[in-house]
Amino acid sequence: MTHVHGPECDHASHASHGNVGVEALDPYTFGETQTCFGCGPHNPHGLQLKFEREGDAVRTRFTLGAGYDGPPGILHGGLQAMIADEVAGWTLLGLKGRIGLTTSMQVRYIQSLRLGEEIVAEGRITSEGEGVATVTVWLTQGERKGCMVRASFAMADVAKMQEVLQGPLPPNWDRFFGG
Repeated sequence: MTHVHGPECDHASHASHGNVGVEALDPYTFGETQTCFGCGPHNPHGLQLKFEREGDAVRTRFTLGAGYDGPPGILHGGLQAMIADEVAGWTLLGLKGRIGLTTSMQVRYIQSLRLGEEIVAEGRITSEGEGVATVTVWLTQGERKGCMVRASFAMADVAKMQEVLQGPLPPNWDRFFGG
């Protein structure tokens, strides 16, 4: 039976891999129609990543195939950075209930990540200050560490986010900015 997510779905009951202490994060957090390339559940061109929280970490598991290459059979480095940025953002959301604006990313490629094999991306908040946060994300494949990213965020308020969006926040988004 296929599970269809929607407004009546109890997403918390779908915790990944049945692990106690693991909580699935709601893919509809940003609304039923959001089309984010990384996490939009209905974006046919996107990755449709799903996230879970366990303790002080947020993670996603995914497998990508042909068409996501850099060198043949290797996950494109730019996509690794994009996925790490997405995981870092969901780490802030999953652990703090906040959205941050990425201000910088330091990317370190350690070993190649192969297409067709599961990749686990896990983020943790590594520092916080007045209006800023840093998240470290690791992309791994089995025991192999592939990519490490340190992403810095400005923790925007409602007014700043409206300025960025050049208009009002989407419905119910004020809760992500301490509003």
